[in-house]
Amino acid sequence: MIPVTLLTGFLGSGKTTLLQRMLGDPAMAGTAVLINEYGEVALDHHLLERIDETVMLMKSGCICCTVRGEVAQSILDLIALRGQGRAAFDRIVIETTGLADPWPVLSTLRAHPVLQSQVRAGGVITTVDAVNAPAMLSGATRREALRQIAAADVLALTKTDLAPAPGLPLQLAALNPTARMLDARTDPVAEIALAAREGRQVPPLETHHDHGAGLTSTTMVFEEEIDWTAFGVWLTLLLNRHGDRILRVKGILNLKGEERPVAIHGVQRLVHPPHHMTDWPDQDRRSRLVFIMEGIEPSLLRRSFDLFQKIGQRQETTS
Repeated sequence: MIPVTLLTGFLGSGKTTLLQRMLGDPAMAGTAVLINEYGEVALDHHLLERIDETVMLMKSGCICCTVRGEVAQSILDLIALRGQGRAAFDRIVIETTGLADPWPVLSTLRAHPVLQSQVRAGGVITTVDAVNAPAMLSGATRREALRQIAAADVLALTKTDLAPAPGLPLQLAALNPTARMLDARTDPVAEIALAAREGRQVPPLETHHDHGAGLTSTTMVFEEEIDWTAFGVWLTLLLNRHGDRILRVKGILNLKGEERPVAIHGVQRLVHPPHHMTDWPDQDRRSRLVFIMEGIEPSLLRRSFDLFQKIGQRQETTS
């Protein structure tokens, strides 16, 4: 299964510069690249200074509009080249346009009948411009940028040499408390890519932040063990009804009948397969769920969860 990493970030936030560093690092050898640009004249692929069979350009516009066709086909073309011995790579990076919502791409990797047996999600890296991000986040005016940040496994801070922005990490941590923050200019690019693939940040204890424009991030903590069946039904119905407004869900669950914790994470309506962790990250055995949402009251979320857990308890007692 080839890991596919999504490199996203708002316009001018430094995606191509970070990608240049990735491709120039010996530790990142064997990386194939798909580049999506918005506009009639495409330039980013020329800026990479590496044009061969493993760099492909998608020129049909916003990746949100073309993912069902061109992104899937481009990945399949790369895999075909590898099978023919004409290209050698063991990972793929997709650089999106600055106006793209990450969810359609991630959904394609899981839903495509051929791709789902060939590739796996390798994490989301979102570049954040230290010069312009503080004002943009304060105004909460760019919905695309907020969705990109919410979907991130790694937030790669750029232009930190031009604007230290000491308050920016706190703003970002409040918005996406599970993402790792690294400096795109100084931290090893291999570490950035690896952190995205592992998605290893532990959800924090109970918090709630209102970011304006109807955007909130909230963490729910549960003392009792969780019924997996009831949880699965609850999350499925929740995302089916409100998936467009739940930008990110991530958590560690203490399930009934399980010794090891189970990690879950998803972006909008897409939920990745649950992962059985080797052990608890610390002594705290409580379940934790982090939600980043638009226009949903956190108290209603908790109330619906408690209701489904009670239904699960009743069914267990009856049986």
